[in-house]
Amino acid sequence: MPIAAYWILEVIDWAAVPVAAFAFIHALMQRPDAYTAAERLTKPAWVGITAGATLALLLFKFASPGYIIWMAGLVAALVYIVDVRPKLIEVQRGGQRW
Repeated sequence: MPIAAYWILEVIDWAAVPVAAFAFIHALMQRPDAYTAAERLTKPAWVGITAGATLALLLFKFASPGYIIWMAGLVAALVYIVDVRPKLIEVQRGGQRW
């Protein structure tokens, strides 16, 4: 593997960890009823999903045989950030959009 490709993969690999950690911390800090009001999975489910995603990104590397698990962790964290988080914020603000 060329050295540039190696470093690009390393940056992607380590940049994904804080993204998943942010999703996990955000999931922990939300009210349980907001998940139900947003018509998403329950709080314990999303806390577990984002915790598993963070763990997967810490334990597996993108350029390793476990990259499928790494990719699943990244997808789970990104789904929370782009789908669940905005709905939770909207519900907790009373449905108002700024």
